[in-house]
Amino acid sequence: MLQTPHQSPQAAVVPAQRTSSREQAGPWHSEAVCRRDEAGLFFAPSKEPTAARLSREQAAKRVCARCPVLVECREHALLQPEPYGVWGGLTAAERRVMLARRRRHDAEVGQSAQVSRIA
Repeated sequence: MLQTPHQSPQAAVVPAQRTSSREQAGPWHSEAVCRRDEAGLFFAPSKEPTAARLSREQAAKRVCARCPVLVECREHALLQPEPYGVWGGLTAAERRVMLARRRRHDAEVGQSAQVSRIA
């Protein structure tokens, strides 16, 4: 992907990482609807205004909503973890919340298992 003048070097690298991550993830990525869409929809340019970011993220989520591999993509992004962009219909911030919830849930399940072994 060519870097446009308004993108930071880091923003320009992220889509390339997305492609290589997907290739390593397995065959599910070949069915991803976003492979046919512009990567810029899924990754923010540097210093993007809030209103523009929210609009772009909603557009990306609409693409994800019709994707047959949404669940696989989301799990990939959570397991990597992918720090940028919209993956599996979730923004990076939404994925961080989901990961925190999973960690809390796993900790609670682990504590329950310990208590049941003691009793």
